[in-house]
Amino acid sequence: MSEQEFHSIYKLYHEKLCYFLNYYTHDEQAIEEVVQDVFVYLWKESANLNITYLKTYLYSSARNRMLNYLRNEHTRTIVLERWAKMELEERQAQDCIDRAEFFLLLQDTIETLPPKCREIFLMSRDEKKTYKEIAEEKDISVKTVEAQMGIALKRIRERMLSHYKEGGDIFMFLLTLL
Repeated sequence: MSEQEFHSIYKLYHEKLCYFLNYYTHDEQAIEEVVQDVFVYLWKESANLNITYLKTYLYSSARNRMLNYLRNEHTRTIVLERWAKMELEERQAQDCIDRAEFFLLLQDTIETLPPKCREIFLMSRDEKKTYKEIAEEKDISVKTVEAQMGIALKRIRERMLSHYKEGGDIFMFLLTLL
């Protein structure tokens, strides 16, 4: 096949094959890639090909290559989706471990607080009582409650910061919960 014959075939069928492949996908880049592959193969192998009906050959070749492309693309998508799911599950598992470790350390730190300080902290955080409610129940001033909470939070932050020297994202998030 001469170069001139090839150019004539290309001009005649390129747009028609693109339109035909639009039936299989609307991905213009994929369509163009497949049509180019068909013509590259035709050019390189024209001496070895025994084509009786050129139009039938081009359309069949384009359809088969598109189906292969879509099959491979589907497989690649499935693999990527599985990989992304595994990555997410791994991160979630690590987050659970980090959270569990954090809350164990937090619980241990709370246990080391002085009794009065610990009791006020737990009333505030676990029982969700206001400083005023705690003050009334304990028969102390709101300022005393504030001071005890300040001591508790300072000790908790110090312990956490010493344990999590690099201060990861999960730590910073969990620390804001205090």
